[in-house]
Amino acid sequence: MSILALLVKPIVYLGVPAYLIHRLSASSPKAQYYVRLTLYLSTLGLCSAWGAVVSIAMSLAGRRFDVNWVVARSFYALASRVMDIKIEVEGEEHLATWPSVLVGNHQSMLDILYLGKIFPKRASIMAKKELQWTPLLGQFLTASGAVFVDRGNNAKAVRSLAAAGETMRERSTALWLFPEGTRSQRPYHDMLPFKKGAFHLAVQAGVPIVPVICQNYWHLYRKDVFESGVLRLKVLPPVPTTGLTNSDVGALAIRVHDMMVDTLREISDPNAPPPPAPAPDTKASLPASPPAPAPEDVDVPVDAPAIPRPPTPEPEPVQEQEPEPESRTESPTTPPSESFSEESLRRREGSENGAETEEDEGMVLVGRPR
Repeated sequence: MSILALLVKPIVYLGVPAYLIHRLSASSPKAQYYVRLTLYLSTLGLCSAWGAVVSIAMSLAGRRFDVNWVVARSFYALASRVMDIKIEVEGEEHLATWPSVLVGNHQSMLDILYLGKIFPKRASIMAKKELQWTPLLGQFLTASGAVFVDRGNNAKAVRSLAAAGETMRERSTALWLFPEGTRSQRPYHDMLPFKKGAFHLAVQAGVPIVPVICQNYWHLYRKDVFESGVLRLKVLPPVPTTGLTNSDVGALAIRVHDMMVDTLREISDPNAPPPPAPAPDTKASLPASPPAPAPEDVDVPVDAPAIPRPPTPEPEPVQEQEPEPESRTESPTTPPSESFSEESLRRREGSENGAETEEDEGMVLVGRPR
């Protein structure tokens, strides 16, 4: 009898809450959203604790750079079943490129699920310096070889990127980054302009860039909506950086951005609304006023009396001035090809969250879930 009680009690204790949660989630879409969100965050917290244990054990075993791979697969195996979300991957063979810089589109915290599906071996991530001191998560990131960037200090961020490039080449590892720098979830298929940190890193290290694109899942997850379903993921062939210099970083970032946006629209819902048209330039849209005609161009009747004109003053001689000494602080010039290109104008407009600054070069790639 006691053995039967030991078997029945756990089923009752777990079954009743599970039944109540199921009934609550079925009562309304908003209730379903909060129930599924709680389950997702609970799964994430559980795997974070598991990751802290795995990172210690694998570091002692000499497999520090495979920690993320083990924890990512563990999270996907659990969360994909709890949330009933499956991910289909195309081009997964390109992930086995070492060393390399892996870049992906960043829509929301649900991106962690697709990272769980595809995160390769011998790969690390770049994260905010503040996350280094987060309980459990910070210890896990440190033990797994994460690169922490101080976003408020550009000099330190540049040094972190240079050190990361050296480490990638020496250890033949990959580094994962979100070049948009922040979340870009929206109903239409587009991405924010890229920060240049990932591309500076790839060019300085001389390693290829591997773009990873997850379809737009606005229909699946957004505020007050959290559904189950299937997500498509596509990994593009590596983009080489051999022979490029820092002057090529801007064009490289735009080229990879456009490739990823094209792929995003290819694999996402074709019935989604199109991106909004850019706001028209009010100055350019105003009709230009016709120039005032010169006096000799005025059409005067033949029989009209002559109009006396004031004598034209002779121009005063212009005195030559000595050239001013050159200033020590010269403003950087823009190459003609860049100053008039549509792509460079788009880069200067900045993201929806503000213009790009020098501090953004270090880029924050992994943020807190929200």
